[in-house]
Amino acid sequence: MSSKVIGALVLASAITGPLATAGAATSAAGHRATPVTVAGSKYGKVLFDGKGRSLYLFAKDKGGKSSCYGACAKAWPPLLTKSTPHAGKGARMGLLGTTRRRDGRLQVTYAGHPLYGFAKDTKRGQITCQNVSQFGGKWLVVTPAGKAVH
Repeated sequence: MSSKVIGALVLASAITGPLATAGAATSAAGHRATPVTVAGSKYGKVLFDGKGRSLYLFAKDKGGKSSCYGACAKAWPPLLTKSTPHAGKGARMGLLGTTRRRDGRLQVTYAGHPLYGFAKDTKRGQITCQNVSQFGGKWLVVTPAGKAVH
């Protein structure tokens, strides 16, 4: 093979690699879910997972790292991913990222905030624990700009 052909193959692989390996976000149980989206709520437009369940930030988290483990993570399951998270309707891809949890799994972040669901939010659009203090900090829904709703 010529060096031009090899170079073209390397370039094509570099361009398509991230797109080919980008996966959907997953719940703490590891089930595939669709992207982080935005929808209206009684708190204005906020983030939801692909199944329409609300997403929260934990005010106790610092420096983009989760401080929610054990019983906390059972009540507030982290939004996990196996690869690059995706922005759905209304969410900004540039604000999505990941942080590595102590067990090595990747948790989805938005504007640097690790994202969580609430175990008792089981219905689409349900927000039952906005501005609640548990496990040493406040739990707040998140705007499309990445700000906590107070």
